[in-house]
Amino acid sequence: MLEIVILGRGGQGAQTAGNQLAQALFAQGLQVQTFATYGGARRGTPVMSSLRADKDPIRLRCNITAANAMLCFDDSLLNEGFLSQGADDALVVVNSARPASDLASLGNRRIITVDGRDIARRNNMGKVVNSALLGAFVAALGQPDIETMCKIIETTAPAKISENIAACREAYGLATGQLEGAL
Repeated sequence: MLEIVILGRGGQGAQTAGNQLAQALFAQGLQVQTFATYGGARRGTPVMSSLRADKDPIRLRCNITAANAMLCFDDSLLNEGFLSQGADDALVVVNSARPASDLASLGNRRIITVDGRDIARRNNMGKVVNSALLGAFVAALGQPDIETMCKIIETTAPAKISENIAACREAYGLATGQLEGAL
């Protein structure tokens, strides 16, 4: 079973990203379960989206405590509280302008960094980074495929559909390049 935790700040789109990722995994034939937790229920406070995906029905009804993969919308949120929800060898994709080597202190985790803010700006998205981060995340995770992810973004993005898709594809390409360079 694939378990994923997404952490962001209220208003960054972490909840939307979690729902879009769940829809894309479902579209590829997996069973999914998604749930969210909110901090102080206001913009800027930490919010989390969690999801499980499996080929079999999912009967677990508890919090995720050893996620296989994690997506962090803001590198300032990388703390032990968040990281403790992941497995020791979890994949962690982080929205950061810093290179992954700067985050080596995170242990044995496989770290991929992507500058979602820069990608969003280049694609006329302002500060909206969720499509870019989803592109990098699906590249690192190896599922769902980029075409399915872009199709879900196309049908669920509230505005700037072509810009969202372009940001997703650009980040996918950048993350793929990081992964190939690490081999």
